[in-house]
Amino acid sequence: MTLPVCYSWYPRGKPLSVAYEASEGRRVNAIGAYFPDGPLAGHFCYESFASLPKHARQAKRRTAEQVAQHYGLTIEQVGPIDAERFIAFVWKTAGRPTISSSDWKRERPLMIVLDNYSVHKCQAVREMQPQWERADIYVVYLPSYSPELSAIEPVWNDIKHNEMTTRSYKSVLELKQAVDDALARKTIRTKTHKTTRKTSRPVDHQNKTTDLEQRAT
Repeated sequence: MTLPVCYSWYPRGKPLSVAYEASEGRRVNAIGAYFPDGPLAGHFCYESFASLPKHARQAKRRTAEQVAQHYGLTIEQVGPIDAERFIAFVWKTAGRPTISSSDWKRERPLMIVLDNYSVHKCQAVREMQPQWERADIYVVYLPSYSPELSAIEPVWNDIKHNEMTTRSYKSVLELKQAVDDALARKTIRTKTHKTTRKTSRPVDHQNKTTDLEQRAT
């Protein structure tokens, strides 16, 4: 599998050749949350899931666990980022314990800024919003086609263009490991950058905005 080449340098007059391997449906989708300000300023959390070829998913006499194992993955690491996974990620980002009472509530309000990805606006998510609001979690949607308003967009761009210098992978397992490694490195760097910024300039702790978006890597 070969990721898109953004740009490259090469001697003038000589053709640039980039090795390419078709993905054939193999890809890795990542979902992440970034806190640009507040007590958790610089905190970046994420999850990633591998998408497998259709012929593998439709293979006869194979369970989903067996198909995932064939690619060196577990069933928890495979599949789309659907409403169920998105809702679980919001609760995790908000800090709700795995085992909690039905009236659990955050100590501080949390506002989550979302783009207009279909999962973010599906029926299951809309039905969950009243429960989130009782837990002091609020959802706000960005205007359509306005990535410049998203604080997490530069984070995704840096991961794609700078953290993942290798552009071609032989297997979906290698790609997922590379994505997870890049996300982990970015997690450290965003936290370090915000810590340095705090020492040089006060942060307005009244800003409780959190950007939560989904991107394919």
